[in-house]
Amino acid sequence: MRRFIGRLRYFEYGILNHCHYPIGASRLEGVNNKIKVLKRKAYGFHDSEYFALKVKQALPGHQLTTNTE
Repeated sequence: MRRFIGRLRYFEYGILNHCHYPIGASRLEGVNNKIKVLKRKAYGFHDSEYFALKVKQALPGHQLTTNTE
């Protein structure tokens, strides 16, 4: 029992933080999956700017940052 209490105290900050802000990774996984499908469809294209535009088109309303240097 003491060991269990010790583990709860060790992770207390993360557990309480999740209770206050219940954010899951499901949306992120969905966005990653859409990008992965687009990448498979765009195999062979060499223009990364066009790919970034297609990602923005597939995900309206999402704020995406791209590094095109």
